[in-house]
Formats: sequence, C-alpha cells, structure tokens
Amino acid sequence: MTTLRRFCCNDLLRITTFHIDHLGETNSLSFFISYLAAWTNSFHVAVAPCNRIMGYILGKVEGQEIHKHCEIASVAVAGEYGKLALVKKLVDRLEEVTDKIDKAFYMDVMVRPSNTVAKEMYRRLGYVFLNRLSNPGEGDWLQLRKALSGLLALSEYISSVQPSAADVETVPYDVDDDGSSWLSDDDDDDGTNAFLMR
Repeated sequence: MTTLRRFCCNDLLRITTFHIDHLGETNSLSFFISYLAAWTNSFHVAVAPCNRIMGYILGKVEGQEIHKHCEIASVAVAGEYGKLALVKKLVDRLEEVTDKIDKAFYMDVMVRPSNTVAKEMYRRLGYVFLNRLSNPGEGDWLQLRKALSGLLALSEYISSVQPSAADVETVPYDVDDDGSSWLSDDDDDDGTNAFLMR
C-alpha cells in the first residue's frame, strides 16, 4: 500500500536513485532545499510499504488574491513503479493541499511540447492548454492550467450575478452630428440608463 506524506530533509538522500528519463528535468540539491524551505505544504512523497520512496511532487504557491496559484515544479517516480497511476496520486494530493490549505485558485504546470506522455496525462487530469512560452536557451514550454474549487465557485457566483447578453435589452438612442447621444423620443425612459434589465 502506498503512503503519501510531506517531504522531509532525510528524503533528499533517498531520491537521488530515481531513474530520470530524457524528458525529465534534473534538479540540484539546492533546488530541492529551497523548495522544501519555502513551500513545505507543496512537497510530498509516495512511500512503499518497505519504506522506500516511490516518487515525489513539489510545487510552489505564488500570487495573491485571484492570482494565487500553485505551479507544479517537479514530479518524478522511480522506474520500477507504475508511473502514471502514481503521478496521478501525487498530483491529486498537491491539488487537494493547494485547494484546501493554501486556498489557491488554480494549478499550473509547464511541459515540453515533445513530452506527449505528460501532455496526455495532464489532459486526463483536467488540465487545459493555456499558453506556449519560449525562453532563450531553455526552449519552448507549454503552460497547462486547471481551475480549483475556489475559482470554480467564484466563476459560478459571477455568472449568477452578472446578466447574460440575452437578459439585457438595449434602449434605442440617437446620435447627433457632434457625436453626442440621447434616448430617442419614442422611449419613455428618464434617460438615466442606457440598458434596461428584463
């Protein structure tokens, strides 16, 4: 049975044996330490019953208010474990922590355009293509995004209070030669509203 828990300093010595494929990014020890120090809630490991680390995920929570989000910075699984199912568990855990504890609005992840396995996996997890970014010396990246419950609730609220185009009736108005406008004489509105709600 797989156990998911927060990453701790001792785990740094145990993740160096992971098989990294040619599509993965290799990170330094200082990279992991800086993430562990700054984003403790966003660094998790999957542990096998024999206490061996099967995989890890780390993210970073950034932004404020509606722009608060978590970016998946790295996810890796040891070669002998079922990669996609375990990555799904790790991503689900990070999304849950980000949503419920950090109260962020969405998740971001960057993948290489050539990494078709990652693109398809994230698509199945509900991520959608947002943007293609190009950095000199680093190549191209695809930015994928997934809304969390806070953003979905906000979106539902906005759509419930904001009138749709079908609910808005335009009041006829005339335009003078000088560009000024007024309500037409055949309308009995007092002229204070340009739109009427049904």
